[in-house]
Amino acid sequence: MTNVIKANGEIEPFSEDKIVTSIKRAGVPHNLQDKALDHVRSSLYENIPTSEIYKTITDFLSREASPVKAKYSLKRAIMALGPTGYPFEDYISDILKAKGYITQVRSILTGKCVSHEIDVIAEKENEKIMIEAKFHNDSGIKTDVHVSLYTKARFDDLKEKYDFNKVFLYTNTKITPDALSYALCVGMGVVSWSYPENESLRDLVEQYKLYPLTILPSLSPSNRQTLLENHIVLVKDICKNKDALDLLPIENEKKLSIFEEAQHICHY
Repeated sequence: MTNVIKANGEIEPFSEDKIVTSIKRAGVPHNLQDKALDHVRSSLYENIPTSEIYKTITDFLSREASPVKAKYSLKRAIMALGPTGYPFEDYISDILKAKGYITQVRSILTGKCVSHEIDVIAEKENEKIMIEAKFHNDSGIKTDVHVSLYTKARFDDLKEKYDFNKVFLYTNTKITPDALSYALCVGMGVVSWSYPENESLRDLVEQYKLYPLTILPSLSPSNRQTLLENHIVLVKDICKNKDALDLLPIENEKKLSIFEEAQHICHY
């Protein structure tokens, strides 16, 4: 059995089931699924990093099915929303809007004891939710218990004055067992990359087709940053408003290429 090295340094046996699940989730056509798996098998060696397996698959998909390659890159595209956490906060706000909430981002609120910057506030009917959006730009980093602790402390300092009745922690990677146990014990909601089942960050993105613009391979890092700084976070934003690309110092031909790429993702 071949072992692989995960992003956090842990070693575990290679799992074909995980590969099959990931390529199915990305919408890889059935006729390409076995070919993709065979391509991975041919590249395996002992203690291969999972990042290399990922690259093997994306290289294969880039030759066979470009829109699928972009969707397979979803987790890394979300991590590319950095280096600051502000675009991720905007991204979580967009997800909550898709769920029917009215949102505010980066609000400064004065509590009983001190002032706090709250990443996202979401309201719908009788719900008013305080949200901590914890962004990591490395898949090997997990959200640990101190984040759950300070999120609960902020909520307790603010809830009565501002009528918050729920608190949630959103993160783009995984959450440690202690962080999750504490959050559930105190009644805090948690949404991480793969938790909870059917309502995880990955599930929500796929359900509402809220793909980050960082998924578009034709956008250079500097152009991505320009759009993010102007609060343009989603591929949908470009599909709905082609003129958003006028913010970029590029030729019209390149803008058209990016727009067509976005359209492929929006309609795939």
